[in-house]
Amino acid sequence: MRLAERLAGRMTDENVVVLGLPRGGVPVAFEVAQALGAPLDVIVVRKLGVPFQPELGFGAVGEGGIRVINPNVVRMANVTQAEMATVEEREQVEVLRRARRFRGDRAPIDLAGRTVIVVDDGIATGGTARAACQVAHARGAARVILAVPVGAPDTIASLREDADEVICLETPADLFAIGVWYADFTQTTDEQVVELLRRNAAPAAEGMVRGKEADPREAVGEVMVEAGPVRLPGRFVIPEEAEGVVVFVHGSGSSRHSPRNRYVASVLHRAGLGTLLFDLLTAEEEYDRGNVFDIELLAGRLVQVTNWLADQPQAAGLPVGYFGASTGAAAALWAAAEPGSRVTAVVSRGGRPDLAGPRLSAVRAATLLIVGGRDELVLDLNLAAQERLRCENSLEVVSDATHLFEEPGALETVADLARDWFTEHFRTCVS
Repeated sequence: MRLAERLAGRMTDENVVVLGLPRGGVPVAFEVAQALGAPLDVIVVRKLGVPFQPELGFGAVGEGGIRVINPNVVRMANVTQAEMATVEEREQVEVLRRARRFRGDRAPIDLAGRTVIVVDDGIATGGTARAACQVAHARGAARVILAVPVGAPDTIASLREDADEVICLETPADLFAIGVWYADFTQTTDEQVVELLRRNAAPAAEGMVRGKEADPREAVGEVMVEAGPVRLPGRFVIPEEAEGVVVFVHGSGSSRHSPRNRYVASVLHRAGLGTLLFDLLTAEEEYDRGNVFDIELLAGRLVQVTNWLADQPQAAGLPVGYFGASTGAAAALWAAAEPGSRVTAVVSRGGRPDLAGPRLSAVRAATLLIVGGRDELVLDLNLAAQERLRCENSLEVVSDATHLFEEPGALETVADLARDWFTEHFRTCVS
C-alpha cells in the first residue's frame, strides 16, 4: 500500500488507468487501482530479442499489433528484415495467447488520451518495463507513469527516457534479487491474475445491482444520488458488517474521482467502514464557478444527500461521518451544524473551516482538523476556527506536509488519523 499511497498523493488527473505487468506486477497494480478507484488491466508485451543475443532487445510488441522498434539496436546488431519478422511473429503469438489467458473475451481498456500507470513488482534490468512504457505510448496514452516498489538505481534512472515519470520507493545499491525485498514473494499464478482483474471490474459491472435486490451489506458501486431536484453521480461502498458510513465532501475543482479521497476511502474500507463519494454539483452547475464556493449551497446539497443515504437499506441504522477537503470541509461543518443533524464525526483535511463562519459554534459532531505543517495560512485559519468550536475536537498537524499532502507518507498519515477518528466515535455512538 505504500506505493498506492505515494501515487494517490501525487495524482491530480482523474482519467487514470492502471496496467499491471503479468504476473508478479498484477497484485501490486491491484492495490494501486483499488486505492485510486481506477480501472485495472494487464499490459501484455514481449521484448523482441536479437536472434544471437536474445537478452538484447531491438524492440517490443504488444496487443493490437503494436510494434516498437529501436533502429539503433537493429543497425548495431545488423539484424536483417527476415530475422526481425521471424522474432516478431513468434512473440506476437505469445502476446495473444497470454492476453486471452488473462483477460478472456474482454477487450483491453482503451488508453487513448489517458494517464497510464504501469506497475511491476520490481525492476532489475528493466527490459519488460521499458517495453511496456513504449507500448502504452504507442497505444495512445497521453502520459505514462512507471511505478514500482523497488528497483536497481541505474535502471530506474535509465527508464526515465521511456516513461514521463518514474516512481520507485526503494533503490538499494545492492538489489540482489526482487524477492529479497518482500516478506512474501510467493509466485503469482495465472489464475490469481484472472481473479484480481475480475475483482477490480466487479463493482463497476454490478453497478446498482441491476435486476435484483441488493444484499443489505453488499458493496453497491456506482449510484445516482437523489438530492432535491437534481440527481448526482456517486460511488457507494459498504463492506460486510460495516460499523458506519463516511460521506466525502470534496473541495473546489475536484470530484468523486479524486485520487486522494479514493485512497482515504480504501483505507476506511479495510477498517470496516462504508463510504459514499459523490459529485456535489451537476455538470451544468460546475460551469458557474460561483457555485463551487457557495458553501451554503454545498452544505444544503450535503444535507439532502445524507437524507438519501438514510433511506438506503445498506446503511440502515449506521452512524454517519463527513470527510471534507478544502472548501468541502466548510460545507461538511455547515451541514453538521444543522438542527437535527445525525452526523457523528467530521474530519477536515486541509480544510477551510473559517468559511463555515458563525455555524462553527453549533457543530455537535466530534471534529478532527488535519492540516499540513507547511500550509501556514490554512493552519492559522484552523487554529482560529478551533477556538470557535464547542464540540469535542482535535487539531492534528502533519509536519512538513503542504496543502495537498503530496509528500511521502503524508496522505497515509491523514488516512490513518481519519480511520482512527471515525472508528472510535462510531463505536462510541453504537455502544
